[in-house]
Amino acid sequence: MACGALAEELDAMLSGRGWEVQERYDSAPVPAHPVRVRKTACYIVLAVLLNDQNEVLMMQEAKHECYGTWYLPAGRMEPNETILEAMKREVKEETGLECEPLTLLAVEERGPIWIRFVFLARPTGGTLKAPQDADAESLQARWWDRESPALPLRARDILPLMDLAVRYRDSPSHPMTLPEEMPCALICQRLLATFTNGAGDLWVLLSAVGSPHLPVSARTTSPCKIQNSIQAAACRLLKECCLLPQVTVRAHGVLGLQHLGKNAGKSDGVCFNVLLTVTQGGQGTQETPPELNGESFQWWKIEESNLRSRILQRLSSSSVVPIHSY
Repeated sequence: MACGALAEELDAMLSGRGWEVQERYDSAPVPAHPVRVRKTACYIVLAVLLNDQNEVLMMQEAKHECYGTWYLPAGRMEPNETILEAMKREVKEETGLECEPLTLLAVEERGPIWIRFVFLARPTGGTLKAPQDADAESLQARWWDRESPALPLRARDILPLMDLAVRYRDSPSHPMTLPEEMPCALICQRLLATFTNGAGDLWVLLSAVGSPHLPVSARTTSPCKIQNSIQAAACRLLKECCLLPQVTVRAHGVLGLQHLGKNAGKSDGVCFNVLLTVTQGGQGTQETPPELNGESFQWWKIEESNLRSRILQRLSSSSVVPIHSY
C-alpha cells in the first residue's frame, strides 16, 4: 500500500484542498452523462454578508413573481463560471457591493440537480444600491438588523442561514473552506469513510482498484431524488462493498469541494469531499470494521498519530460544512 500517497490525499481532504478526480468512478449509476450547468443541473449561489452591527445585507426583488419582497443576494450560476465568480457577480448585481468570500457555510440540495452553495462573505467596496439604481436584477439593497422594521421576505428559508452565519462568525464550527478550482465532469462524492472501535482504533475505507485511494461515488441527473442525494450516493457505495446489510452510514458533512466550470459541458461537475462514519450493530460494539465484499475495497488502519488525531477531531466535533437535503 502506497501509504505516502494516501497520507497526502488524506491531508488534502482534511485541509479542505482538492484532489484530482479520475474518469473511472468506484460507484456510478449507468448511464452517467457529464453535467451541463443550466441544462442538466442548476447550481445556486447565495451570500450572507454581515456588518459590524450584525446587520445582514438584503436585496429587494425586481422579478414579477416576487416583486418588492426581500431576500439574501442569490442567483443561478452561468456556464463557464467558477462558484466564487458567480457568488461575487450576484452580490454585485443585486446589492452594488463588491465582496470577498470567507467560507462555505452550507450545501443545500433540493432534488438531484438543484444544489445551493451558501457562503459567508464580507464587503470590500462598491456603493449600496439605492432605489434610483433599480434594474432587472433588484430594486435596491439595505442592511437589516433582522428585527425592526420587519421586512416582507420572499421566503423564510434564509432565516436559519442568517443565524448560521452569525454563529459561525462568533464561533467557527469548521475551518474556513472555499471551493478548489479543479475540473470534474459529474456530480460526485469522494468519501472519507471511517470506522472506529471502543479502543479508539481508526480505519479508513479505500478503493483497491489501481493505486489505493479514497473511493469516489458518482450520481446522475436522474429525476429520482432518493437515489441521487449526496448521502444516498455515499450510502450506495458502502452498501455495495460491505457484506452485511445492517451496516449504518452517517454523512457528517463536507470537508471541501472541487469545481472549475471553465470548459462548459466537460467540467461542470462538482466533487464533494465528504466525511462519513460506518457502524455495525451500534457504535463501539464491534472491534473490527465490517467485512468487505470482494477485493475492490479494503480497510486501512491509521497508525500515524497526527493523521489519526486530525480525523478523530473532525469526527468528534462534526467540524464540517453541513449538508441539508430536502
